[in-house]
Amino acid sequence: MADFMARLENVRARFEDIEREMSRTDVASARRKFTELSKERAHLAPVVKKIEEYKRIVRHTSENQEIIDTSGDEELRAMALEEMDSLTCRESDLRGEIELILMPPEKFEGRNVIVEVRAGTGGDEASLFAADLYRMYARYAELKGWKVSELDMHPTEVGGLKEATFSVEGADAFSHLQYESGVHRVQRVPVTETSGRIHTSAVSVAVLPEPEPVEINIDDKDLRVDVYRSSGPGGQSVNTMDSAVRITHIPTRIVVQCQDEKSQRRNKEKAMRHLRAKLLEVEEKKKHDERSNTRKSQIGSGDRSEKIRTYNFPQNRVTDHRIGLTLQNLSGILNGDLDGLFKSLLRKDLEKRLEEHAF
Repeated sequence: MADFMARLENVRARFEDIEREMSRTDVASARRKFTELSKERAHLAPVVKKIEEYKRIVRHTSENQEIIDTSGDEELRAMALEEMDSLTCRESDLRGEIELILMPPEKFEGRNVIVEVRAGTGGDEASLFAADLYRMYARYAELKGWKVSELDMHPTEVGGLKEATFSVEGADAFSHLQYESGVHRVQRVPVTETSGRIHTSAVSVAVLPEPEPVEINIDDKDLRVDVYRSSGPGGQSVNTMDSAVRITHIPTRIVVQCQDEKSQRRNKEKAMRHLRAKLLEVEEKKKHDERSNTRKSQIGSGDRSEKIRTYNFPQNRVTDHRIGLTLQNLSGILNGDLDGLFKSLLRKDLEKRLEEHAF
Protein backbone atom coordinates (compact mmCIF):
# COMPACT_ATOMS: atom_id res chain seq x y z
CA MET A 1 0.00 0.00 0.00
CA ALA A 2 2.79 2.44 0.92
CA ASP A 3 4.55 1.93 -2.43
CA PHE A 4 1.30 2.40 -4.33
CA MET A 5 0.43 5.61 -2.46
CA ALA A 6 3.95 6.94 -3.09
CA ARG A 7 3.50 6.26 -6.82
CA LEU A 8 0.19 8.15 -6.76
CA GLU A 9 1.83 11.12 -5.07
CA ASN A 10 4.51 11.15 -7.77
CA VAL A 11 1.83 11.21 -10.46
CA ARG A 12 -0.03 14.06 -8.79
CA ALA A 13 3.25 16.00 -8.33
CA ARG A 14 4.08 15.52 -12.00
CA PHE A 15 0.64 16.82 -12.98
CA GLU A 16 1.20 19.97 -10.90
CA ASP A 17 4.67 20.42 -12.45
CA ILE A 18 3.15 20.24 -15.94
CA GLU A 19 0.53 22.86 -15.12
CA ARG A 20 3.21 25.18 -13.75
CA GLU A 21 5.43 24.62 -16.80
CA MET A 22 2.55 25.23 -19.24
CA SER A 23 1.78 28.57 -17.57
CA ARG A 24 5.26 29.89 -18.39
CA THR A 25 5.26 32.26 -21.38
CA ASP A 26 8.46 30.87 -22.91
CA VAL A 27 6.95 27.35 -23.00
CA ALA A 28 3.67 28.62 -24.42
CA SER A 29 5.60 30.15 -27.33
CA ALA A 30 7.43 26.87 -28.06
CA ARG A 31 4.66 25.05 -29.88
CA ARG A 32 6.21 21.56 -29.93
CA LYS A 33 7.06 21.59 -26.21
CA PHE A 34 3.64 22.99 -25.32
CA THR A 35 1.93 20.27 -27.43
CA GLU A 36 3.90 17.52 -25.67
CA LEU A 37 2.98 18.92 -22.25
CA SER A 38 -0.67 19.25 -23.28
CA LYS A 39 -0.79 15.60 -24.31
CA GLU A 40 0.79 14.46 -21.05
CA ARG A 41 -1.58 16.66 -19.04
CA ALA A 42 -4.59 15.25 -20.93
CA HIS A 43 -3.41 11.73 -20.11
CA LEU A 44 -2.83 12.47 -16.41
CA ALA A 45 -5.92 14.62 -15.71
CA PRO A 46 -8.41 11.70 -15.37
CA VAL A 47 -5.82 9.77 -13.34
CA VAL A 48 -5.43 12.62 -10.88
CA LYS A 49 -9.21 12.79 -10.51
CA LYS A 50 -9.32 9.07 -9.68
CA ILE A 51 -6.35 9.45 -7.32
CA GLU A 52 -8.20 12.10 -5.31
CA GLU A 53 -11.26 9.85 -5.09
CA TYR A 54 -9.06 6.90 -4.12
CA LYS A 55 -7.43 8.89 -1.30
CA ARG A 56 -10.87 9.97 -0.02
CA ILE A 57 -12.03 6.33 -0.02
CA VAL A 58 -8.87 5.23 1.84
CA ARG A 59 -9.37 7.96 4.47
CA HIS A 60 -13.03 7.08 4.88
CA THR A 61 -12.19 3.39 5.22
CA SER A 62 -9.55 4.14 7.83
CA GLU A 63 -11.99 6.33 9.81
CA ASN A 64 -14.67 3.63 9.71
CA GLN A 65 -12.17 0.99 10.84
CA GLU A 66 -11.21 3.17 13.80
CA ILE A 67 -14.89 3.52 14.76
CA ILE A 68 -15.37 -0.24 14.52
CA ASP A 69 -12.27 -0.89 16.67
CA THR A 70 -12.75 1.77 19.36
CA SER A 71 -16.31 3.14 19.48
CA GLY A 72 -18.64 2.13 22.28
CA ASP A 73 -21.66 3.36 20.30
CA GLU A 74 -23.18 0.18 18.83
CA GLU A 75 -25.40 2.07 16.38
CA LEU A 76 -22.41 4.01 15.05
CA ARG A 77 -20.34 0.81 14.80
CA ALA A 78 -23.16 -0.91 12.86
CA MET A 79 -23.31 1.98 10.39
CA ALA A 80 -19.53 1.87 9.92
CA LEU A 81 -19.60 -1.92 9.39
CA GLU A 82 -22.41 -1.59 6.84
CA GLU A 83 -20.36 0.92 4.84
CA MET A 84 -17.14 -1.11 4.84
CA ASP A 85 -18.10 -3.59 2.13
CA SER A 86 -18.99 -0.94 -0.43
CA LEU A 87 -15.91 1.14 0.49
CA THR A 88 -13.59 -1.87 0.12
CA CYS A 89 -15.09 -2.77 -3.26
CA ARG A 90 -14.79 0.79 -4.55
CA GLU A 91 -11.21 1.05 -3.30
CA SER A 92 -10.30 -2.16 -5.13
CA ASP A 93 -12.05 -1.03 -8.35
CA LEU A 94 -10.35 2.37 -8.29
CA ARG A 95 -6.93 0.84 -7.73
CA GLY A 96 -7.46 -1.43 -10.73
CA GLU A 97 -8.59 1.50 -12.91
CA ILE A 98 -5.59 3.60 -11.86
CA GLU A 99 -3.12 0.76 -12.48
CA LEU A 100 -4.65 0.19 -15.90
CA ILE A 101 -4.37 3.86 -16.92
CA LEU A 102 -0.79 4.13 -15.65
CA MET A 103 0.31 0.95 -17.38
CA PRO A 104 2.72 1.62 -20.26
CA PRO A 105 0.78 1.49 -23.53
CA GLU A 106 1.34 -1.31 -26.02
CA LYS A 107 4.01 -0.34 -28.52
CA PHE A 108 1.71 -0.21 -31.56
CA GLU A 109 -1.43 1.00 -29.81
CA GLY A 110 -3.60 3.13 -32.09
CA ARG A 111 -1.99 1.89 -35.32
CA ASN A 112 -3.72 0.80 -38.49
CA VAL A 113 -2.91 -2.75 -39.61
CA ILE A 114 -2.27 -4.87 -42.66
CA VAL A 115 -3.76 -8.35 -42.47
CA GLU A 116 -2.53 -11.37 -44.44
CA VAL A 117 -4.79 -14.43 -44.72
CA ARG A 118 -3.33 -17.55 -46.38
CA ALA A 119 -4.94 -20.93 -47.06
CA GLY A 120 -2.84 -23.75 -45.59
CA THR A 121 -3.42 -27.49 -45.42
CA GLY A 122 -6.76 -28.64 -46.77
CA GLY A 123 -6.81 -27.72 -50.46
CA ASP A 124 -10.07 -26.19 -51.70
CA GLU A 125 -11.61 -26.41 -48.23
CA ALA A 126 -8.77 -24.31 -46.79
CA SER A 127 -9.24 -21.68 -49.51
CA LEU A 128 -12.98 -21.53 -48.79
CA PHE A 129 -12.27 -21.01 -45.10
CA ALA A 130 -9.71 -18.31 -45.93
CA ALA A 131 -12.52 -16.51 -47.75
CA ASP A 132 -14.74 -16.98 -44.67
CA LEU A 133 -12.10 -15.39 -42.43
CA TYR A 134 -11.60 -12.48 -44.82
CA ARG A 135 -15.36 -11.81 -44.79
CA MET A 136 -15.38 -12.14 -40.99
CA TYR A 137 -12.73 -9.44 -40.58
CA ALA A 138 -14.28 -7.22 -43.24
CA ARG A 139 -17.69 -7.49 -41.57
CA TYR A 140 -16.18 -6.74 -38.13
CA ALA A 141 -14.42 -3.68 -39.57
CA GLU A 142 -17.71 -2.54 -41.11
CA LEU A 143 -19.46 -2.86 -37.74
CA LYS A 144 -16.67 -0.81 -36.09
CA GLY A 145 -16.81 1.87 -38.79
CA TRP A 146 -13.29 1.10 -40.02
CA LYS A 147 -12.06 1.25 -43.61
CA VAL A 148 -10.91 -1.95 -45.37
CA SER A 149 -8.78 -1.68 -48.52
CA GLU A 150 -7.80 -4.74 -50.54
CA LEU A 151 -4.09 -4.89 -51.39
CA ASP A 152 -3.60 -8.29 -53.01
CA MET A 153 -6.28 -10.96 -53.53
CA HIS A 154 -5.84 -14.41 -55.09
CA PRO A 155 -9.27 -16.02 -55.62
CA THR A 156 -9.67 -19.69 -56.49
CA GLU A 157 -12.03 -21.23 -59.03
CA VAL A 158 -14.21 -22.73 -56.25
CA GLY A 159 -14.95 -19.30 -54.74
CA GLY A 160 -12.25 -19.38 -52.08
CA LEU A 161 -9.08 -17.37 -51.52
CA LYS A 162 -5.58 -18.74 -51.79
CA GLU A 163 -4.28 -15.49 -50.27
CA ALA A 164 -5.80 -12.18 -49.21
CA THR A 165 -3.89 -9.10 -48.09
CA PHE A 166 -5.82 -6.02 -46.97
CA SER A 167 -5.41 -2.98 -44.77
CA VAL A 168 -7.71 -1.96 -41.91
CA GLU A 169 -7.77 1.71 -40.94
CA GLY A 170 -9.58 2.87 -37.83
CA ALA A 171 -9.34 3.74 -34.16
CA ASP A 172 -7.84 0.86 -32.16
CA ALA A 173 -7.61 -1.46 -35.18
CA PHE A 174 -4.34 -2.93 -33.89
CA SER A 175 -5.59 -3.19 -30.29
CA HIS A 176 -8.56 -5.30 -31.44
CA LEU A 177 -6.95 -7.40 -34.17
CA GLN A 178 -3.49 -7.97 -32.68
CA TYR A 179 -4.41 -11.36 -31.23
CA GLU A 180 -5.45 -12.83 -34.60
CA SER A 181 -1.95 -13.77 -35.80
CA GLY A 182 -1.56 -17.54 -35.94
CA VAL A 183 -3.15 -20.69 -37.35
CA HIS A 184 -6.95 -20.88 -37.49
CA ARG A 185 -8.25 -24.44 -37.81
CA VAL A 186 -11.65 -25.38 -39.24
CA GLN A 187 -13.51 -28.66 -38.80
CA ARG A 188 -16.50 -29.19 -41.09
CA VAL A 189 -17.99 -31.44 -43.76
CA PRO A 190 -17.07 -30.07 -47.22
CA VAL A 191 -19.93 -29.70 -49.69
CA THR A 192 -18.12 -32.17 -51.96
CA GLU A 193 -17.91 -34.84 -49.24
CA THR A 194 -20.61 -37.47 -49.95
CA SER A 195 -19.88 -39.69 -46.93
CA GLY A 196 -20.38 -36.90 -44.38
CA ARG A 197 -16.79 -37.16 -43.10
CA ILE A 198 -15.48 -34.12 -41.21
CA HIS A 199 -12.35 -32.57 -42.71
CA THR A 200 -9.81 -30.46 -40.83
CA SER A 201 -8.18 -27.57 -42.68
CA ALA A 202 -6.00 -24.66 -41.65
CA VAL A 203 -5.54 -21.00 -42.54
CA SER A 204 -2.73 -18.75 -41.30
CA VAL A 205 -3.31 -15.12 -40.38
CA ALA A 206 -0.71 -12.40 -39.81
CA VAL A 207 -1.61 -8.97 -38.40
CA LEU A 208 1.08 -6.38 -39.13
CA PRO A 209 0.98 -2.92 -37.52
CA GLU A 210 1.61 -0.18 -40.04
CA PRO A 211 4.86 1.62 -39.23
CA GLU A 212 5.24 5.35 -38.84
CA PRO A 213 7.15 6.92 -41.76
CA VAL A 214 10.29 7.43 -39.65
CA GLU A 215 10.39 3.84 -38.38
CA ILE A 216 11.25 2.14 -41.66
CA ASN A 217 13.61 3.79 -44.11
CA ILE A 218 13.76 2.08 -47.52
CA ASP A 219 16.50 2.86 -50.02
CA ASP A 220 15.24 2.92 -53.62
CA LYS A 221 18.32 1.02 -54.81
CA ASP A 222 17.22 -1.93 -52.66
CA LEU A 223 13.97 -2.28 -54.64
CA ARG A 224 13.05 -4.02 -57.86
CA VAL A 225 9.70 -2.84 -59.19
CA ASP A 226 7.85 -4.89 -61.83
CA VAL A 227 4.55 -3.98 -63.46
CA TYR A 228 2.16 -6.42 -65.06
CA ARG A 229 -1.44 -6.78 -66.14
CA SER A 230 -3.97 -7.38 -63.34
CA SER A 231 -5.75 -10.71 -63.46
CA GLY A 232 -8.63 -12.37 -61.65
CA PRO A 233 -9.57 -16.00 -60.92
CA GLY A 234 -8.87 -18.40 -63.77
CA GLY A 235 -6.33 -16.01 -65.30
CA GLN A 236 -8.75 -13.63 -67.00
CA SER A 237 -7.57 -10.06 -67.46
CA VAL A 238 -9.13 -7.48 -65.16
CA ASN A 239 -8.02 -4.57 -67.34
CA THR A 240 -5.87 -4.06 -70.37
CA MET A 241 -3.31 -1.79 -68.67
CA ASP A 242 -0.10 -2.90 -66.94
CA SER A 243 -1.30 -1.39 -63.66
CA ALA A 244 -0.47 -4.18 -61.18
CA VAL A 245 2.78 -3.70 -59.25
CA ARG A 246 5.17 -6.23 -57.72
CA ILE A 247 7.97 -4.94 -55.47
CA THR A 248 10.95 -7.04 -54.37
CA HIS A 249 13.06 -5.86 -51.44
CA ILE A 250 16.44 -7.23 -52.55
CA PRO A 251 18.25 -7.41 -49.16
CA THR A 252 15.47 -9.44 -47.48
CA ARG A 253 13.92 -11.01 -50.63
CA ILE A 254 10.48 -9.94 -49.39
CA VAL A 255 8.01 -9.67 -52.27
CA VAL A 256 4.76 -7.71 -52.13
CA GLN A 257 2.27 -6.89 -54.84
CA CYS A 258 -0.93 -4.98 -55.40
CA GLN A 259 -3.44 -5.05 -58.26
CA ASP A 260 -6.49 -3.64 -56.54
CA GLU A 261 -6.38 -0.18 -58.12
CA LYS A 262 -6.59 0.80 -61.80
CA SER A 263 -3.78 3.29 -61.22
CA GLN A 264 -0.21 1.97 -61.27
CA ARG A 265 0.80 4.77 -58.89
CA ARG A 266 -1.87 3.87 -56.34
CA ASN A 267 -0.95 0.18 -56.55
CA LYS A 268 2.69 1.07 -55.90
CA GLU A 269 1.73 3.21 -52.88
CA LYS A 270 -0.32 0.36 -51.42
CA ALA A 271 2.44 -2.19 -52.11
CA MET A 272 4.96 0.06 -50.33
CA ARG A 273 2.68 0.24 -47.29
CA HIS A 274 2.64 -3.55 -47.23
CA LEU A 275 6.42 -3.73 -47.64
CA ARG A 276 7.04 -1.33 -44.76
CA ALA A 277 4.77 -3.40 -42.52
CA LYS A 278 6.61 -6.60 -43.52
CA LEU A 279 10.00 -5.01 -42.82
CA LEU A 280 8.76 -3.80 -39.43
CA GLU A 281 7.66 -7.37 -38.69
CA VAL A 282 11.18 -8.62 -39.51
CA GLU A 283 12.72 -6.02 -37.18
CA GLU A 284 10.30 -6.82 -34.35
CA LYS A 285 10.90 -10.56 -34.71
CA LYS A 286 14.65 -9.96 -34.48
CA LYS A 287 14.18 -7.95 -31.27
CA HIS A 288 11.76 -10.59 -29.93
CA ASP A 289 14.28 -13.37 -30.57
CA GLU A 290 17.00 -11.37 -28.81
CA ARG A 291 14.88 -11.12 -25.67
CA SER A 292 12.71 -14.19 -26.03
CA ASN A 293 11.09 -13.95 -22.60
CA THR A 294 9.58 -10.49 -22.94
CA ARG A 295 6.21 -11.64 -24.29
CA LYS A 296 6.03 -15.21 -23.00
CA SER A 297 3.46 -14.31 -20.37
CA GLN A 298 1.21 -12.44 -22.78
CA ILE A 299 -1.57 -13.91 -24.92
CA GLY A 300 0.28 -15.62 -27.76
CA SER A 301 3.52 -14.59 -29.36
CA GLY A 302 2.14 -13.30 -32.64
CA ASP A 303 3.83 -16.26 -34.30
CA ARG A 304 1.89 -17.19 -37.42
CA SER A 305 2.73 -20.88 -36.87
CA GLU A 306 1.00 -21.04 -33.48
CA LYS A 307 -2.42 -22.76 -33.50
CA ILE A 308 -4.70 -20.27 -31.80
CA ARG A 309 -8.33 -21.16 -32.60
CA THR A 310 -10.60 -23.95 -33.85
CA TYR A 311 -13.93 -23.42 -35.63
CA ASN A 312 -16.03 -26.58 -35.32
CA PHE A 313 -19.06 -26.42 -37.62
CA PRO A 314 -20.88 -29.65 -36.56
CA GLN A 315 -20.90 -28.44 -32.94
CA ASN A 316 -21.40 -24.71 -33.71
CA ARG A 317 -18.34 -24.13 -31.54
CA VAL A 318 -15.38 -21.74 -31.58
CA THR A 319 -12.52 -22.47 -29.17
CA ASP A 320 -9.62 -20.11 -28.50
CA HIS A 321 -6.83 -22.38 -27.26
CA ARG A 322 -4.72 -19.63 -25.67
CA ILE A 323 -7.26 -18.77 -22.97
CA GLY A 324 -9.39 -21.95 -23.02
CA LEU A 325 -12.50 -20.03 -24.10
CA THR A 326 -15.29 -21.86 -25.95
CA LEU A 327 -18.23 -20.01 -27.52
CA GLN A 328 -21.32 -21.64 -29.06
CA ASN A 329 -21.81 -18.87 -31.59
CA LEU A 330 -19.90 -19.90 -34.69
CA SER A 331 -22.25 -18.35 -37.24
CA GLY A 332 -22.36 -15.04 -35.34
CA ILE A 333 -18.57 -14.91 -35.03
CA LEU A 334 -18.07 -15.60 -38.75
CA ASN A 335 -20.52 -12.77 -39.40
CA GLY A 336 -18.30 -10.32 -37.49
CA ASP A 337 -19.58 -10.71 -33.91
CA LEU A 338 -16.04 -10.67 -32.47
CA ASP A 339 -16.27 -8.18 -29.62
CA GLY A 340 -16.97 -10.81 -26.95
CA LEU A 341 -14.00 -12.90 -28.06
CA PHE A 342 -11.67 -9.91 -28.35
CA LYS A 343 -12.71 -8.54 -24.94
CA SER A 344 -11.91 -11.90 -23.30
CA LEU A 345 -8.47 -11.98 -24.96
CA LEU A 346 -7.77 -8.36 -24.01
CA ARG A 347 -8.92 -8.90 -20.41
CA LYS A 348 -6.65 -11.94 -19.99
CA ASP A 349 -3.71 -10.12 -21.53
CA LEU A 350 -4.26 -7.08 -19.31
CA GLU A 351 -4.37 -9.29 -16.21
CA LYS A 352 -0.95 -10.70 -17.10
CA ARG A 353 0.45 -7.28 -17.97
CA LEU A 354 -0.82 -5.93 -14.64
CA GLU A 355 1.03 -8.74 -12.86
CA GLU A 356 4.20 -7.73 -14.69
CA HIS A 357 3.78 -4.02 -13.88
CA ALA A 358 2.33 -4.43 -10.40
CA PHE A 359 3.06 -1.40 -8.20
